[in-house]
Amino acid sequence: MTIEQKLNKEISMLFKTSPEKSRSGSVKSNLTYSEFLSDKMLMIKIIRAGVPYSLFDLIRSVTPFSEGDWSAILDLSLKSMQRYKKETRRFRPIHSEKIIEMAEVTDLGEKVFGDKEKFKLWLNSQSLALGNTKPIELLQQSYGKDLVVRELIHIEHGIFA
Repeated sequence: MTIEQKLNKEISMLFKTSPEKSRSGSVKSNLTYSEFLSDKMLMIKIIRAGVPYSLFDLIRSVTPFSEGDWSAILDLSLKSMQRYKKETRRFRPIHSEKIIEMAEVTDLGEKVFGDKEKFKLWLNSQSLALGNTKPIELLQQSYGKDLVVRELIHIEHGIFA
């Protein structure tokens, strides 16, 4: 089973127990990860309930972020993250929001660059448009994430600083 199939299955299972309506109002029986990332209301529901460790682990595997990056982004020690894994807990909403935001950033970054490795290289390279800061260093704060997303959209549209 591919990672995409695993993500689809995990997302589908999360919403099977309590069917959710998409923006169009229709109930989705087999929600995909891609559909989930395009529906802000569904993301809010998962954030409020807390991202289960199983979903975080799958998201982590498709992002270009190391364990240390995740620790910094979530402002959690590696030991705390191991505890979440061991106890198969759900993340608090504040952490869940960051996890979903990084899933969105990764999805956009991979669309813009066409591959995870090129996106990772960009994240770890200083950007003139971002004040000679590495984009990955901005992802800990929401405003920084917004700047990174804006720059990705500029790159996608051929607007370079």
